Amino acid sequence: MTRNGDILIIGAGIGGIQASHLLSKAGHQVHLVEKTAHIGGTSIKFEDVFPNLECATCMLSPLEQELLQDPNVHLLTLTEVAGLEGGPGDFTVRLRQRARYVNLENCIGCGACYDACPVSAINEFEEGLSQRKAICIPCAGTLPNVPRIDKEVCIRFKGQECVACQQACMFEAVEYGQEDRDIELKVGAVLVAVGSGTMDVRELPHLSYGVHPGVFTSLELERLNASNGPTEGKIQLRDGRAPNRVALVHCVGRRERTLCSGVCCRYLLKFRHYLRHKLPCAEVLEFHGDLCLPNKGDQRFLGEMAPDGEGLVRAEVVRIEVEGDYLKVIHRRDGREAIETVDMVVLSPALTPPKGATELARTLGVALADDGFFVVNGVASSRPGILILGGASGPKDIRETVVEALAAAGGACKAVMEGEDGK
Repeated sequence: MTRNGDILIIGAGIGGIQASHLLSKAGHQVHLVEKTAHIGGTSIKFEDVFPNLECATCMLSPLEQELLQDPNVHLLTLTEVAGLEGGPGDFTVRLRQRARYVNLENCIGCGACYDACPVSAINEFEEGLSQRKAICIPCAGTLPNVPRIDKEVCIRFKGQECVACQQACMFEAVEYGQEDRDIELKVGAVLVAVGSGTMDVRELPHLSYGVHPGVFTSLELERLNASNGPTEGKIQLRDGRAPNRVALVHCVGRRERTLCSGVCCRYLLKFRHYLRHKLPCAEVLEFHGDLCLPNKGDQRFLGEMAPDGEGLVRAEVVRIEVEGDYLKVIHRRDGREAIETVDMVVLSPALTPPKGATELARTLGVALADDGFFVVNGVASSRPGILILGGASGPKDIRETVVEALAAAGGACKAVMEGEDGK
């Protein structure tokens, strides 16, 4: 049997990017599929990464630029897997790519079309904290630096006459006539690097998210702190005021999910750094249960972020109540309820299986565990030739995801060499 050395990678977050680099250097042609219009995954929303607080952009941008210039990597954005047949060394993959309506080669990323667009919509990338246009990139710095037209909000695709963005583009990059297309590929192995999701905290009404504007999620605070975010790095309440007293709440949804996400403790300790740096006069209270700090250096990180346990409150948050402009954090400590009044609450929701995991698992013919994550043995899925890495198989941080990218890349090379018979 002729074995195909090409590799399909599903998901262009940090894990998919790292695996692409490794397989390209090993001489394989890589088809990197990403369902959104940009690469980088959730990691590009971060300003810093724990435990050493390195600049996330400084870490990711060179990897992204190298990927876009790699002749061995074929990037397919706005693309999802529609079908898969065959086995190791001889898979046939069917893909469905949605139209961008902007020519990737003609566009220079000048942004002239954004101002011309008459439509505004909620910016999902910015966690709903800002508006975007019908033609846009999610935020400054995302790659490829080429916008797409969201036909769900574009008035032209709703039947109205509008050519504003096309007229604003002097490079003739806007192409309303583009169509979705089907693609068929032959590959030897498949890597799944679709990451994980986060619990919708609106499922927990006792925490008042969506009821009081002072309650935020962890990703919302991440974007507030980001220099390319909606406030250009200014941490503030929704009315523009700086908070004076902030509550960071761990383990949101842990009881409902019956699973520790494993990364949230370090994540919220990182937020102490953000708040201390941006709001040095603000008091920060951190409500936690058992701290999960499993890695070398985590205790050092805890000591640096919360010396002598400063601001740490070991207690279960029972509910959050609204009191005028303020929030009452009602918590149980040593069997008794106590109250702390704050003007900002940041909830750290549990990590969940990636959105669309059930449908993707069915398409690929691989198993999911009872908790909704992909079943793995190491990084091997239940189907030979398909490898799972990063948050798709359970909560992971960036470091763990990169390690699994190395393991999955090695597994893919082995699957291609051995084929269906494993020889």
